[in-house]
Amino acid sequence: MQTGSQLIEALMSKFGAGIERWEEPSPGKVFLTIQPDILLPVAKDLLITYGFRFLVNVGSDEVLLNGMYVVSHIFSQDRDRLFCCVRVPVNPANPVIDSITPLISGANWAEREVRDMIGVKPKNHPDPRRLILSDDWPENVYPLRKGFAYDEKPEASPDNRVKMKKPPDGARTVPIGPFFPVLEEPAYFKVFVEGEKIVGCDYRGFYSHRGIEKMGEDVLTYNQICFIAERICGICGFVHSTCYCEAVEEAAGIEVPPRVGYIRTIMLELERIHSHLLWLGIAGHIIGFDTILMQSWRIREPVMWLCEQISGNRKTYGMNLVGGVRRDIPRELHPGMLDTLTTIEKELSAVFKAIQGDTSLHSRLRNVGVIPKDVAEEFCVVGPVARGSGVDIDSRRDHFYAAYKNLDVRVSVHEGGGCWARTLVRLDELFDSVRIIRQALQDMPEGNIMAEFDDIPPYKEAVVVVEAPRGEAVHYVMTGGDNRPYRWKVRAPTYPNLQVVPDMIQNEEIADVPISIGSLDPCFSCTERMIVVDRKTDKNCMTGQDLIRLSREKTKKLKMRNTH
Repeated sequence: MQTGSQLIEALMSKFGAGIERWEEPSPGKVFLTIQPDILLPVAKDLLITYGFRFLVNVGSDEVLLNGMYVVSHIFSQDRDRLFCCVRVPVNPANPVIDSITPLISGANWAEREVRDMIGVKPKNHPDPRRLILSDDWPENVYPLRKGFAYDEKPEASPDNRVKMKKPPDGARTVPIGPFFPVLEEPAYFKVFVEGEKIVGCDYRGFYSHRGIEKMGEDVLTYNQICFIAERICGICGFVHSTCYCEAVEEAAGIEVPPRVGYIRTIMLELERIHSHLLWLGIAGHIIGFDTILMQSWRIREPVMWLCEQISGNRKTYGMNLVGGVRRDIPRELHPGMLDTLTTIEKELSAVFKAIQGDTSLHSRLRNVGVIPKDVAEEFCVVGPVARGSGVDIDSRRDHFYAAYKNLDVRVSVHEGGGCWARTLVRLDELFDSVRIIRQALQDMPEGNIMAEFDDIPPYKEAVVVVEAPRGEAVHYVMTGGDNRPYRWKVRAPTYPNLQVVPDMIQNEEIADVPISIGSLDPCFSCTERMIVVDRKTDKNCMTGQDLIRLSREKTKKLKMRNTH
């Protein structure tokens, strides 16, 4: 087993003076600052020699700190529980950096996002089109630079429309989206077909922009961000608030009480159960099997009641703070929780048996939307999508957080790489989540639910991953002054998974595209986090006060409507 210190020593012996600075602020977290000309050989060494996989890039405007932009490439090596963050300073006078996408296809979107938001251009990138910014966003305006105000609205430039790919000769285009019946949120898949056979695909997303990262750096305090983080995704709210809180806690050296880890684990697994049941129902609906929809959503409802009993919300909101949690799970709730889990487990078993033996389901799901293992690894897919392609990764086991170090996580991995394999992974995980919650309730220690700590020191970095129902969520934090981060970066699990869609549906029948895309359990709102737009007033970049005001106004209207 390799340690972070051994990795630093090995890289130093090979690249010498090209590595300008290194540190291991916590076990298994390595941060390197390197010269730009060795980025490609360092990345290649991490990927090939040491078995790391790519997670995400973080573009930061550190001109006020060191006169540079910085692009941080974050890699994970799961066998030895290692993270390596490779920081590359970029001169603002010539903001260009070598692209690593030719080495690993999963870096495609991350590098384009850095170009859009910070203005650092990836040299030799195979697809340098705009990704994040809207079609009328002006050139040379970069919203995550420190000089761009969170409430600034630049002049529209309607000539910057992203050019979509053209169909191959003899093929026709079938548009799916931006609004489509089986997609809950807007996304545009431009599918090229010859007859019923798919011969290509292009994607345009990022319609659901919100100002979350910018607001986190400019106007929100550390603990206010907790409540914004849990709004990143409509399902995985507790995932994102946990990931953010643990990143800040790690950067600041805050040791949370052990009981906090168990409470977070229980809430995370409840979230996994209701998310997988939600997906199972939608998947059944996509292929016309509404019995699955009715049954899985019926079973899901008591889980939502449990969440409401614990947190006050069916959606596990308002629980996390930096340093702990706001609400306990007292022992008087445990018997009722265990009874509910027993009922859910029994009803899940009946649904599982019905699904396993249904020949029509097999015909719709087997060998459909296949992602071979090598393609899954090339695009760095995560979660059930990766595990359904034989890629044995799960952050709960590979990178400890919450209380998972003390719990028995059984990772479900299936071969085949199609919709059926991804379905089996999620069904297995439903039963395992029930078992993990039982164990956590039994083993939960007594104690406080909030740590005491001093002011958070500035310019400390941390990377934390949390296994969401859809896969691995990543939060990077660099602490700052004014009681807020200097930089906060979020990567949701759908972000890498969507990039594999063109390969996944290549040579498929057009009728199989909805369930193939649906089998990824895509969440577009959590993938797209940048700018808030009110189309009625044409106001751009809402403030935190705007969001609070709109929420209160809507609540007031609902109360008046219910009264009448």
